[in-house]
Amino acid sequence: MTMLKNPSQKYRAFPVIDIPDRTWPSKTITQAPIWLSSDLRDGNQSLIEPMDAAKKMRFFKTLVAVGVKEIEVGFPSASQTDFDFVRELIEGKHIPDDVTIQVLTQAREDLITRTFESLKGAKRAIVHYYNATAPSFRRIVFNQDKAGVVNIAVNAAQVIKRLADAAPETAWRFEYSPEVFSSTETDFAVEVCNAVIEVFQPTPAQKLILNLPATIEAATPNIYADQIEWFGRHINKRDSVLISLHTHNDRGTGVAATELGLMAGADRVEGCLFGNGERTGNVDLVTVALNMYTQGVDPQLDFSDIDAVRKVVEECNQLPVHPRHPYVGDLVHTAFSGSHQDAIRKGFAQQDPNGLWEVPYLPIDPADIGRSYEAVIRVNSQSGKGGITYLLEQEYGISLPRRMQIEFSQVVQQETDRLGLEMSAAQIYALLEAEYLQATAPYALKSHRLQEENGTSALEVEVSNDGETLNLRGIGKGPLEALVASLPVKLEIMDYHEHAIGAGSNAKAAAYIEVRLDGERPLHGIGINENITTASIRALFSALNRAVRMAEAKAA
Repeated sequence: MTMLKNPSQKYRAFPVIDIPDRTWPSKTITQAPIWLSSDLRDGNQSLIEPMDAAKKMRFFKTLVAVGVKEIEVGFPSASQTDFDFVRELIEGKHIPDDVTIQVLTQAREDLITRTFESLKGAKRAIVHYYNATAPSFRRIVFNQDKAGVVNIAVNAAQVIKRLADAAPETAWRFEYSPEVFSSTETDFAVEVCNAVIEVFQPTPAQKLILNLPATIEAATPNIYADQIEWFGRHINKRDSVLISLHTHNDRGTGVAATELGLMAGADRVEGCLFGNGERTGNVDLVTVALNMYTQGVDPQLDFSDIDAVRKVVEECNQLPVHPRHPYVGDLVHTAFSGSHQDAIRKGFAQQDPNGLWEVPYLPIDPADIGRSYEAVIRVNSQSGKGGITYLLEQEYGISLPRRMQIEFSQVVQQETDRLGLEMSAAQIYALLEAEYLQATAPYALKSHRLQEENGTSALEVEVSNDGETLNLRGIGKGPLEALVASLPVKLEIMDYHEHAIGAGSNAKAAAYIEVRLDGERPLHGIGINENITTASIRALFSALNRAVRMAEAKAA
């Protein structure tokens, strides 16, 4: 079977919502929602190998550490492992005073009763129940009409309220999900939720959570936002309910749907760290939170050490985080492209540590989330001088002049093309060393002696040339001019730079020189030494030797 040439024979466009005066498009997100992590329930039940108790506890404590205040810890009526985990959290006193656990149950009395048994002795708990409301589920799965669906929701609410009233030692809260809300007629979703409201009788001080899941993401995010806004306008007791979002990622737009849903008036977000969950996953709480952060909004979640959080999630879920995953992927703060690298390097150089973040290509300062700058720029065959320069500066204190950046980038390019692999900073430095610092033939510097008097420099140099020792002597206005005057070849200095490497008594000097031999193409040399004069002399011989070798190769 192949893809259809006319997919409208099999699929139909999702209907739009009639809300011409929608307000969400002109709104922005200005504060963090209430966050609910469903990693230990929705995320866990989607794993090939669900977490054991030890992993669930480790994950729970990680969620607490990053600041999640509401955590769905399991489906205790469906799994003995989940039931036992809830009991361990309560009896072991693992739940901080400012954290509320939540459990899920289907809308069946026996399962609800088992759920309350798991929560016995809890200080605070949210009982979350659901039943499917979408037409296809009513017709295909449950063979129920609309009235039957409403009765299921209402009857379950009555059981939950009765059992909660019988256990007043726990501060109870309640959540109802019209499952597959996004594919349900919005007016019917309101009808079902209003019936549930009548049972629980929420107040502004004791709000009912109405969770509106895109259980199956079936439309563009703007339609989900319209559904949320329409629902918020028509639901009873709006000041006594919290509208919660629970988006999945079937169309790859779970984050966008959540953000637009918040703009449409939602109060709460359910999801998983890094987007684990059924099928294509739940919305990624990390991405939504850090998106807010980059807009100047405090997400009320702390990802200062995001790599440590990722490590826990990967080990507990036994699923890798994609290297291109927003914010935390291994490559998301990495530039291979030469023009990107150059822009990033210049951005770092000019960034005011106390000013607004304005580094090109980086929407967030990697340091804010515990990422290191060392991995920001990496070099492969697509890279340019900017990335090479940045790595040498950061790792070795080598600051190449601009024209030398261009020259050396060609050397690196040849090597990456040959290898077909990424090059580390150490490999790049080794290439620099081989190309420039070890350019000691045909003229190998053995010693030099400098005398300066009345602005004149007299330089005596001993070099080895093809096994023969040469004693050269020259006079000039400075050591380099004197050295050029002593040489048996016609050499012209085109440019010169120097700088210190490090500080204090152990500092070294780096000298960079650009020369032209017999009017040919200019080439560069590098010299490094504790003495700047020695460094500059070595730089000139480095450039001279490279120029001689190139002339010989050209002649051959």
